[in-house]
Amino acid sequence: MDKKDLRIIFMGTPEFAVGSLKKLVENGYNVVAVVTQPDKPVGRHHDTLRPSAVKVFATEHGIPVLQPVKMKDQSFVEELQSYHADLQIVVAFRMLPEVVWAMPRFGTFNVHAALLPQYRGAAPINWAVINGETLTGVTTFFLDRNIDTGRIIMKKEFPIPDDADAAYVYDGLMRLGSELCIETVDRLIATDGNVPSVPQPDMEGNLKLAPKIFKETCEIDWHRCAKNVYDFVRGLSPIPAAWTTLVNDVNGKSIVLKIYRTVKTDRPCTAEAGILQVDKTHLYMATTDNWLEITELQPAGKKRMTAKDFLNGMHDIENYTAK
Repeated sequence: MDKKDLRIIFMGTPEFAVGSLKKLVENGYNVVAVVTQPDKPVGRHHDTLRPSAVKVFATEHGIPVLQPVKMKDQSFVEELQSYHADLQIVVAFRMLPEVVWAMPRFGTFNVHAALLPQYRGAAPINWAVINGETLTGVTTFFLDRNIDTGRIIMKKEFPIPDDADAAYVYDGLMRLGSELCIETVDRLIATDGNVPSVPQPDMEGNLKLAPKIFKETCEIDWHRCAKNVYDFVRGLSPIPAAWTTLVNDVNGKSIVLKIYRTVKTDRPCTAEAGILQVDKTHLYMATTDNWLEITELQPAGKKRMTAKDFLNGMHDIENYTAK
């Protein structure tokens, strides 16, 4: 079978998914339709609808777009069937019901931003960095009834430098994922859909998961070692960003700060965790072992700035403590 004869339906929503969709289109694969989330209400009054990144790309390239509210809706299932797809590809989308993922004769595979079975879940990139991993990657696997548990087709590894944040890993895995997506499709074509795949190993008690991240997830716990806090900050930078609350011990005034970048020091810390230390234009925070320097931050309602610029406008910073 030629790649132009293989009818593909692509499913995804964010920019991360666009990388794979773009690679398919640019290389002449036959993407007959795209499935993505409904347009999202935005603005103060939620009166403006914002299309997903995948929808924007598909529309610009004349690819039909389907936006079901419910994946089991009979009208959507029938519309999906009308495209007679041979293969479905999922990248950064929602869980699919069996009636959808089992529909194509070649099945449905997912491009996941981790080395499965580790980091199953919605936020594998963030959690890999938060946990201080030095290696991650992408995996293609066939969908089954559970989340991220299907048979593995291919993997590619990606090193995580110690100073890399989530944005760096995101960009790297988006490129790597698009390459693996193409390689997986080519293997399916070459084997007429009978590509070799292997079940995921049972990790027993060593399985690390990647659950969805919420605002409360992002609050910094300063009662941890400096390395843990350092990894936590870069694992959430720049989006959604780690945050902390500083409270003025004199007047009770509080400031919420998003923290985007920190620098490890080799200075042992005996102060209580959360205590601030200012050294001219440098801002340090006490952890359970060493002082951690905060270099980029954003006070609520203001723009992102350097610690130096923040300190220039905070003349009583020595009265604040992180809570």
